[in-house]
Amino acid sequence: MATFTSVDAVAEHLLSSSTASRRLIGIVGSPGAGKSTIAEALVAALPGAALLPMDGYHFPQAELRRLGRRERMGAPDTFDVEAFVATLERVRTAGGSVSARGFDRTVEEPVEGAIVLPQESQTIIVEGNYLLVAEGGWGGVAPLLDETFTVELAEPVRHARLIARHIRYGKSETDARAWALGPDEHNASIIAASAHLADHTITLP
Repeated sequence: MATFTSVDAVAEHLLSSSTASRRLIGIVGSPGAGKSTIAEALVAALPGAALLPMDGYHFPQAELRRLGRRERMGAPDTFDVEAFVATLERVRTAGGSVSARGFDRTVEEPVEGAIVLPQESQTIIVEGNYLLVAEGGWGGVAPLLDETFTVELAEPVRHARLIARHIRYGKSETDARAWALGPDEHNASIIAASAHLADHTITLP
C-alpha cells in the first residue's frame, strides 16, 4: 500500500498506470474526510475523467421513513446498494454513455439520471463511504473497482468540517454536532474497519 500526500501525486500515479480500457477508481473515507473534494480534484486533473458519487443511491426520504431508517440516514442500510452495484456493472460493460443517479443535498433526495458518464470517459472516479465494506450487499462493489484509495484526516479536523457542513445545509449548531458525533461517527467506525482493504492511502494536511 502506497501513501500519497497530495492530489497531484495521486493524479500522476493514475496517469502513469492508465490503460486503454475503462477503469473505475474508488475513493473511500469517513464522513468529512475530504473524499468528495479529492475526487473532484482528480477528475479535473485527469483528461477525460468523470465522477460517480455514491450519494445518489441514498433511498428517497419517503422510503427511509417507511423503513424506519430516516434518523440513521447515511448508514449502510439506507442506500440502494443493489442499484449502485448495477450502475457500476453498466459502467464497466456498456459501450456507450451511462446515466446515474445524482443527489440534491438541499432537499436530501436522489435525482434519477442527474449524472451522465460519457462514452469517451476512460477513468471513472467512484466516491463514497462504503466501497470496501463486505456486509449488507456492499461486497459487490469492491470487485468492480480497479484501484482503491482510502482518505485519512485527523479526527478533530474531520469533525469540525462535518459539523460545518451540516450547519451549511440547514442544521442548528447543536443538531449538527449531535449528528456528526452520533450517526456520522457510528458510520465512520464501519468505514474504518474496512479501510485496510484499500490499495493506497491518501493523507492530506
